[in-house]
Amino acid sequence: MAESPAKRATAGKAAAKKAPAKKAPAKRAASTAASTAAAPAKKTVAKKAAAKKTVAKKAVTASPARKAAARKPESRVAMVRRARRINRELAELYPYAHPELDFTNPFELLVATVLSAQTTDLRVNQTTPRLFAVCPTPEDMAAIAPEELEELIRPTGFFRAKAKSLIGLSTALRDRFGGEVPGRLEDLVTLPGVGRKTANVVLGNAFGVPGITVDTHFGRLARRFGWTTQEDPEKVEADVAAIFPKSEWTMLSHRVVFHGRRVCHSRKPACGACPIAPLCPAYGEGETDPDKARKLLKYELGGQPGQRLKPPAGYPGQPAPPLASA
Repeated sequence: MAESPAKRATAGKAAAKKAPAKKAPAKRAASTAASTAAAPAKKTVAKKAAAKKTVAKKAVTASPARKAAARKPESRVAMVRRARRINRELAELYPYAHPELDFTNPFELLVATVLSAQTTDLRVNQTTPRLFAVCPTPEDMAAIAPEELEELIRPTGFFRAKAKSLIGLSTALRDRFGGEVPGRLEDLVTLPGVGRKTANVVLGNAFGVPGITVDTHFGRLARRFGWTTQEDPEKVEADVAAIFPKSEWTMLSHRVVFHGRRVCHSRKPACGACPIAPLCPAYGEGETDPDKARKLLKYELGGQPGQRLKPPAGYPGQPAPPLASA
């Protein structure tokens, strides 16, 4: 039986609606093909990123700081050998190492060392010329009025406590030691304001008696070098004394303090400009970039004046300026 025109029209519309549905597989195929084509590109990007991470990881792993952290514990013998090599390296770096306080006799050195507490040697050196012009001997300093002495030493800070110590030790030198600074540790530490550090400074530099001077710089570097883990100065002194021969104690002190003031600073060590970095377990605590590290160097290594107004012969830097022009 023949279909009516109305039925044929309705069937044509239904066929037209179904036609787009047949094209869907073609679209899915095109999408799949595009994804397949993009896959190699994505894999390439991922591989490059992974390669970059690997290179970065290797760079960090290979850094001196990471190597230092990954070192195996040293034997006692190995530590002593490394410590003595550090001393030799510092001797080559600072052949001109010396006490950085200006003095011409044991009394001047004793007074300057007492004044150096909580201030710089530079400020002490800028202050003592006027002081020693007024009080050149223990007898003079013992007799001066406390207020006058305080005013003379005011630039060094804590001047009241320091004036009390200076008058006390000067009185003791006058009354107990005939106005002379004693050359024995046992006697020096009985003087007001004089501890082992001050006594060792005086003995080593005024009397030629070997001693280790443990100030803040020396203690800091001794710990960074792995020579000790102690914080107490006397314990640090004992640990270091067991590593080095007695004949080296005084000059070792100067070299380590020189290095602490010029290169291995407390807050920002110049690791990248340190000649003994390969021997230092603490490498990486400070700036490791060589150019940036060089800008951190101080005193003669940084092209600046030193701490002494009258430096010894052979000092390669400039003298410090007097207090009036500082």
